Amino acid sequence: LGAWRMTRIKVLTRQTTAVETLGTTQVLCTDKTGTLTENRMTIRRLLPAVDGGDPARIGAAVDVDDDDAVLPESVHALIEFGILASPREPFDPMEKAFIALGDRALATTEHLHPDWNVAREFPLTPELLAVTHLWRAIPTDVDLGGGLVVATKGAPEAIFDLCHLDADAIARWRVALDALAARGLRVLAVARSIKPVQQVPTHPHDVDFRFLGFVGLEDPLRQGVPEAIALCRRAHLQILMITGDHAATARVIAQQAGLKDGDVVTGEELMALDDVALAARLEKTAVVARAVPDHKLRIVQALRAAGRVVAMTGDGVNDAPALKAADIGVAMGKRGTDVAREAASLILVDDDFGAIVHAVRLGRRIFDNLQKSVGYIVAVHLPLAGLSLLPPLLGQGMILSPLHVVFLELIIDPTCSVVFESEPEEDDLMDRAPRAASERLLGAKEAVRSVLAGLTSLIACLALALWARAAGHADDVVRTMTFIALVLSNLAILIASRTHGPFWQASWRENRALPILLAVSVSALAVVVFVPPVRGLFGLAAVPGVLLVIAVVVGIVPVLCVDAVRGLVQHRRVVR
Repeated sequence: LGAWRMTRIKVLTRQTTAVETLGTTQVLCTDKTGTLTENRMTIRRLLPAVDGGDPARIGAAVDVDDDDAVLPESVHALIEFGILASPREPFDPMEKAFIALGDRALATTEHLHPDWNVAREFPLTPELLAVTHLWRAIPTDVDLGGGLVVATKGAPEAIFDLCHLDADAIARWRVALDALAARGLRVLAVARSIKPVQQVPTHPHDVDFRFLGFVGLEDPLRQGVPEAIALCRRAHLQILMITGDHAATARVIAQQAGLKDGDVVTGEELMALDDVALAARLEKTAVVARAVPDHKLRIVQALRAAGRVVAMTGDGVNDAPALKAADIGVAMGKRGTDVAREAASLILVDDDFGAIVHAVRLGRRIFDNLQKSVGYIVAVHLPLAGLSLLPPLLGQGMILSPLHVVFLELIIDPTCSVVFESEPEEDDLMDRAPRAASERLLGAKEAVRSVLAGLTSLIACLALALWARAAGHADDVVRTMTFIALVLSNLAILIASRTHGPFWQASWRENRALPILLAVSVSALAVVVFVPPVRGLFGLAAVPGVLLVIAVVVGIVPVLCVDAVRGLVQHRRVVR
């Protein structure tokens, strides 16, 4: 039922044990792009290098609006080779942004090349964070002499390296990079081959590149993310944002999302630490920048080795090991690969971070209600077993028959499966620290409360039976009064078990299944007690109104009174 409820918040459960584990989650490692942000990239700023001069010379920046149809010639090559470093039909939102801007701003220029063919592609790798494409142009476009045009784009550090920029040039471009990143823009650098390449190289480092400049892309934060992260902080959940972005860009996005506390470190910095030092550093970290999928796996392993319960999000094939290694792997439904979804425990249909937080809330609620259900089961079976065994042992004869036990079990079973599953969450559910993974469904505190409620019901019903027999009432009258008290004490235990505090704390919470269960139970009891043929089948007798009132009071009042006293004592201890 809990897994079914998760589908209503667009979270698919591939492993039902994950529903329970959600309540123990201590660290939530999340991607930035597409999870915290909308994954809707738009090019907002172009910063070209001065053509034909010193690579350290930076040209005038150009801001891009959504309706820009004309851009200055100084940035045409930057856009052109950004497009050439992208597939014809891209999937990645960043590459879609290049294509969209080219279609809008370069449509009437010679900078678009629909007739060129790709001769070789060098994909992004952990060693080189850049994508490189080699193009075979048609002779009318450029005098190639049979050679190939090469375009590359990627992390600025990788493009600096490919272009062999000197320290002075890198220092100047880093200042510009920091300025773009401080605006929350994701920055890509673009370069092209200086002259046509005559032979297909084995590695991009075999090509002589010329640096063309920076492209700043904007990816808006998802609506509701700051509120979701604030709720995680309330719930004592550590959020660790893992992104491939520049550290300054990641810091701005993290601050917008509400991740203001914690360090911003790079994946390479973390990988230089051993597992113990890594886990200690991660406790103080909010953002891991310039991260690759291998870093995710190492982070998960270090956190779990330190005893933390970890949930990890991912979407790519390379994310699968980290998703598998985490206590809860969360795959993206829209942009996730089949491999990532197969490795995950949960799938976010809409790739929405807020859905993860709702799932954690629901996981805590489910475990909470399981605890209440198990406590209820223990409590109601104590008087049932006691009234079946003690009267004969005390020489009073049998009070309950198998038929009475079956009647009570017909109340107990739907109560456990329907009423408690429908029980709304406690007010402080998301204010508590995550429960320990070793916590039992029936811990010592819950066991004491359940036994106390069950013994109260048993003592009250047994005392009623002994009093009625001592007062000279017939066996069937004694049985009737005891049976009524037992059924009603069962319902009183149900009301008391709805909350961890005193019973009245749950009185205002709406549980649609509860009134139905109470109405059906009381109606069935009334039929058994007041309809002669059914009453005879149960071996009961018609009893005067005074005795009925006594049975009702004995069944309800002692259980609720003891629960109220226990709740008040507990409250006083908390206040102290």
